[in-house]
Amino acid sequence: MARVIALAGKGGTGKTTIAGLLVRALRQNGHGPVLAVDADPNSCLDLAIGLTADKTVSDVLDETRGLRDVPENMPKPVYVEYQLQDCLAEGRGVDLIVMGRPEGAECYCSANQMLRTFLDRMIGSYPTVVVDNEAGMEHLSRRTTRDVDLLLVVSDATLAGARASRRIADLVGELELPVKRMAVVVDGAEELAEPVAQILSDDGLHLAGFVPHDPLIVEKELAAASLLELPDEAPAVRAVEEMLARELGEDLR
Repeated sequence: MARVIALAGKGGTGKTTIAGLLVRALRQNGHGPVLAVDADPNSCLDLAIGLTADKTVSDVLDETRGLRDVPENMPKPVYVEYQLQDCLAEGRGVDLIVMGRPEGAECYCSANQMLRTFLDRMIGSYPTVVVDNEAGMEHLSRRTTRDVDLLLVVSDATLAGARASRRIADLVGELELPVKRMAVVVDGAEELAEPVAQILSDDGLHLAGFVPHDPLIVEKELAAASLLELPDEAPAVRAVEEMLARELGEDLR
């Protein structure tokens, strides 16, 4: 059965960077192939892992909305699922699917439902799935994220990041979402000021660890290069591998 790791958090906290580093750690240490899911309408995970999806789930949604001319003897849901297969971008040890942004002024509920249904069908083909969700809590309230083995709430070392993390943790409980384990990851820092630490420790919210600022990541991002190409000795790479090993309860090396 696939292990699902999802990420949530306030915008600008480094959530997609952490997702890319998680994909790298899992692929590098024998947990691939990894299915990377970019469930953020502001898609950036493709840049982080160096894969390009020619079509998004929302592209299929827009193309097939109101469609009546489907192949003979093929129900429309089957035809739509066939089209969704083209959304998968395949790489070495990692594949990518992107939700995208629907056209027009509308919510993403239909696209989320299509993505969830499609994932339910294909998820069994991968030992590990990493889902990079949109900033904030909309994906949780719509129950796009479900059956999650590990939910990593990404924060920075600010009060705003800590408060957003606390709200996400509270929402998971209020909605009774099927999350087996939840933890906070602090990006771009190695320690917390006391007021921030207090918010994250209230009610026993678990702190998984810190991912330090890493100049090598800045270099990759400026060069539009994949984080999968980072060297093993990069500080952020080591931090994510160690954190993931602790949270999964196994040695990744």
